[in-house]
Amino acid sequence: MTTDVPTRDDCGAPPFGVYVHVPFCAHRCDYCAFATYADRDHLMADYVEAVVTEIARARENGLADATSVFFGGGTPSRLAPEQLLTILDAIPRAPDAEVTVECNPEDASVERLVDYRAGGVNRMSFGVQSTRPAVLADLGRRHGTMAHEEVSHAVHEAGFATWNMDLIVGSRAETLDDVRHTLDDLLGLEHAPPHLSCYALTAEPGTPLGEDPRRHPDEDATADAYDLVGRVLEAHGYQWEEISNWARPGHECRHNHVYWDQDDYAGFGSAAHSHRQGRRYWNVRTPERYIAMVRAGTAPLGGEETLDERTRTFERDSLSLRTSRGVPVEAFASLDEIAHLVAVRDGRVTLAPNGRLLANQVIVRLRSAD
Repeated sequence: MTTDVPTRDDCGAPPFGVYVHVPFCAHRCDYCAFATYADRDHLMADYVEAVVTEIARARENGLADATSVFFGGGTPSRLAPEQLLTILDAIPRAPDAEVTVECNPEDASVERLVDYRAGGVNRMSFGVQSTRPAVLADLGRRHGTMAHEEVSHAVHEAGFATWNMDLIVGSRAETLDDVRHTLDDLLGLEHAPPHLSCYALTAEPGTPLGEDPRRHPDEDATADAYDLVGRVLEAHGYQWEEISNWARPGHECRHNHVYWDQDDYAGFGSAAHSHRQGRRYWNVRTPERYIAMVRAGTAPLGGEETLDERTRTFERDSLSLRTSRGVPVEAFASLDEIAHLVAVRDGRVTLAPNGRLLANQVIVRLRSAD
């Protein structure tokens, strides 16, 4: 299958991303520490209006055409398709821009996905996390164990050529056999996802998971599960792209590269972050305050920082090291202490498979970290 979304190199416009935060959820998962709310659905119409207004004001100030748009959350699929597409219509986009929408598996009806695609969405992302019932229960996920099949069918019927599924490893309820079964379930689909993400579960403070030490992930078990995922995916033709991402050729998420390559992006909605040439800024966290500030004609700024050249260089190197591109060998004074965690080829250093979950131990030895 080939993708109908151009690769990064195909786009003539400089990379510029737009992120739209949708803070609404039907249910908050036990591990979630994002700015999301399960009791704010009554704000949806006002929120959409505020986001459209914020985008319109940004356009008046010279908002560039987006080469990629990403609707994240929260759960963007909590909005009615027409509400989400109203926001999308307000965003200036380069020809053939990549437009991704995160969607809960239980929301993935063919009708919804057809509406998305007709409205300009050309890439989908689904948080499947696992196909094993005990693991889903431990994570606090609501979809059933057959959701991967339903999602695959709906995406194919709606005509999407490129899309991804997310996995999470590290639940105390998950065995290595559970990870194998999940991978078998996904890769055995007639229409398997051409892009897979795999995240290590973390016990964030203030979450139900974080507040219960008995449920905290075991680092060694998580590393074994992550290693298995990488080996299986690469054996099935997926190329490792970044610590948490594998894709078949032509199905990489271009919006991800905006972040990894330190390009500029604009965030809209509550808690959304933006970056412009070393200035990083973000909106207020709660949707109520965001809506009120936009209505009052005030920029919903929650905070900002300007990165000095040294910090920008370190972030550039540390982000690049997380990817398959790596960094020039000159970025390190010495590789002696981390030789077992990296690979060196053609003058560039990349993380070895066993070094990916230990990336921080490598990053702190970059020259730019000094």
